[in-house]
Amino acid sequence: MRESLLAWFETNGRDLPWRRTRDPYAILVSEVMLQQTQVERVLPRYLAWLERWPTVETLAEATAAEVIREWQGLGYYRRALSLHRAAAQIAADGWPDDLTDLPGVGRYTADAVACFSLGRNVLPVDTNASRVRERTGEAFDAGCAQALMDLGATVCLARIPRCGACPLAEMCPSRGRRYEPLRKQSRFEGSFRQRRAATLRLVAASARRTADLDPAAVAALEREGLVTVSAGRVTLPGESSVQLGT
Repeated sequence: MRESLLAWFETNGRDLPWRRTRDPYAILVSEVMLQQTQVERVLPRYLAWLERWPTVETLAEATAAEVIREWQGLGYYRRALSLHRAAAQIAADGWPDDLTDLPGVGRYTADAVACFSLGRNVLPVDTNASRVRERTGEAFDAGCAQALMDLGATVCLARIPRCGACPLAEMCPSRGRRYEPLRKQSRFEGSFRQRRAATLRLVAASARRTADLDPAAVAALEREGLVTVSAGRVTLPGESSVQLGT
């Protein structure tokens, strides 16, 4: 199975910019952006981010407000703040031996950076890789990481896998099986997530009066450290509330 998978990947693997680097910072940025966000949306934002902040030191020197603004459109803004804090920690103390010591870095992200940048013999298992391993019954090794991710993302799909296009089909015990629909994420349109995002966009444009904003959204954003509320005004972290939006 390993040989068949890698042969397939050689001609079918996705050409992604974070696969052309061994820089741990660039890979960390890509992995954090890819959490809960589709590859197509991440691609232009990843390139723009690295153009603006090409090193961990330059990101560490940025303000939280700048980071939040640059993150707009990717959603789940706490990831941006965690990445910013991680950069500050790395710039001050270097890369820790255990990457999960970094803010916002869980087991998968730590393993991805370790495998793709540091050359450690560890297999990062995301949702796609986990699905392929479960269906085939094969564990695979670290050298198969990117191939597993691509196979799971493009062929071994969650509900209706494309077994006819799969290089592992002849050896796969799950060939031809259909799966129950996955529970879909709640709709963004009309949701509280949308209200929070809209409120954050207003504050990112300029400081706002508390009375002019959605109070529940402001409270949630303040709890997450994404805005600061003081004297009836809402700003991004560290910014002045002198100029108020209309």
